[in-house]
Amino acid sequence: MIIDFKHRQSAHCESGVTANLLSHYGLEMSEALAFGIGGGLFFAYLPFVKINDLPLTTFRYTTGAILKRTMDTLDIQVRTEKFRSPQKAMDELDRVLDRGIPVGLQTGAWFLPYFPPAYRFHFNMHNMVVMGRDNGDYLISDPVFPEPVRCDRTSLMKARFTKGALEPKGKMYYVTDVPDSFELQAAVKIGIGSTVKAMLKTPLPIVGIRGMRFLATRMERWPQKLGQEKAVLYLGQLVRMQEEIGTGGAGFRFIYAAFLQEAAALLGDTRLRKCSATLTAIGDRWRAFAVSAARNCKGRAKEQDTFAAMAAIIRDCAAREEALYKELAGIIR
Repeated sequence: MIIDFKHRQSAHCESGVTANLLSHYGLEMSEALAFGIGGGLFFAYLPFVKINDLPLTTFRYTTGAILKRTMDTLDIQVRTEKFRSPQKAMDELDRVLDRGIPVGLQTGAWFLPYFPPAYRFHFNMHNMVVMGRDNGDYLISDPVFPEPVRCDRTSLMKARFTKGALEPKGKMYYVTDVPDSFELQAAVKIGIGSTVKAMLKTPLPIVGIRGMRFLATRMERWPQKLGQEKAVLYLGQLVRMQEEIGTGGAGFRFIYAAFLQEAAALLGDTRLRKCSATLTAIGDRWRAFAVSAARNCKGRAKEQDTFAAMAAIIRDCAAREEALYKELAGIIR
């Protein structure tokens, strides 16, 4: 069974899977539009959640939320299942594929053999679409790769049931019903509204704009509180979350800026183009932080690469983003 599924490479796995599934069912959609409608842009510093024994920083909404929000907003029905038994999970995957239905999976990247060794790490939130079976292998549209890939059954089973933080538990999902028409303009406004609310109005001090400022304050204290060596480890984890896992701080902002350009055309509002340019500049500022942090991690820090200076960059990003989200709130009101 090989499903006629159009593979397209994307910058981020979940928004790429969402866009490719929608396109398969007749709604041609870019990754940026799916990311924006799904309210993907986010920020949270979660010191109590550890990845490789180091605190988690996230620049996107929770795993699965982009797909769920996008599908719910467009009134597309999706069935999601998790399993206790790996064998039952694989058998159910086979049954759905044999009906000619492409299936999305959440997996652990470490066990996917087609990942080059240098890029294989313990990340349990990697999404893909399985689009068929052939001679014991599964044919996979993994949106971070330029072409479809293959994976053997044993490796895919391990990837679906990897342990650790945010383990997938065999999660699979597939579209069950699609409406005859779509209200894209309304969906765009809903998507912008959800991002504005998450970034400006979440009461927790570790989330949104407040979370950025919270991180900046903590970061300044890392060398004194943790010692220089551990402070650099914390900094390296932050840069890894920003630049290597998914697309991170700057990359997600560039995707959202592209969404705002598409939104400007869909809504006929040129103010959104200005917002797009503003967010691109903010993304550049996040990338400047990453460069400074990377120099620290590699032992090449310059005079301007102090923890206080890096914290100041994050505060600057927070101030700029706060003004931007307030402007977006006024546009969609």
